Amino acid sequence: MQIKSFASYEIALIALYLLGGETKVIDTEDIAFKINKLAPGRFTWLKYPDQINIENIRHLLQNAKEKKDGGFLIGSQRKGWLLNEQGVAFAKKYLKEIEGSDLSRAPLSKEEIRWNNREKIRMLSHAIMSKINAQGIDNITTQEAESFFRVDDYVTGAARQKKIARILNTFRDDPDIGQIVITLSERVPMK
Repeated sequence: MQIKSFASYEIALIALYLLGGETKVIDTEDIAFKINKLAPGRFTWLKYPDQINIENIRHLLQNAKEKKDGGFLIGSQRKGWLLNEQGVAFAKKYLKEIEGSDLSRAPLSKEEIRWNNREKIRMLSHAIMSKINAQGIDNITTQEAESFFRVDDYVTGAARQKKIARILNTFRDDPDIGQIVITLSERVPMK
């Protein structure tokens, strides 16, 4: 059985569910504290690893709210957060699996943040985006998808898998490009 890799916003959904966010509004700081218990160090400051980066928590909660098909949350930073029907369904589905997982991770360095920003700008300005907007994602060829991920016939095996996995792991939750990254990754052969 393959264990699901949890995105940041998915951890937030389960934390909110565990706090009773199915039936009552939960404050952002309470969610941040619970998230840090589920995924120690993943949402802390790089320089001060004992401090939770509340701005990251706010961002991922907003991201979960703005997901396609109605999102997973209702609420705001000021009013607190409540799971919607889709959020409750997700949390119930993966609750058992997340309890046995190690979700900890070191916070991103400045270099990693810069790479994320540059890579997102590169992908959003890639020629493939114009074609997707004009003709739809179904008309993208394998070669175009490979170009999007910066892999060609010379990038094979583990190197190819690593490049694609890094982009997938970084951007699968991004509201602007996440679904495109996921769909195009399925078109790139892992040779």
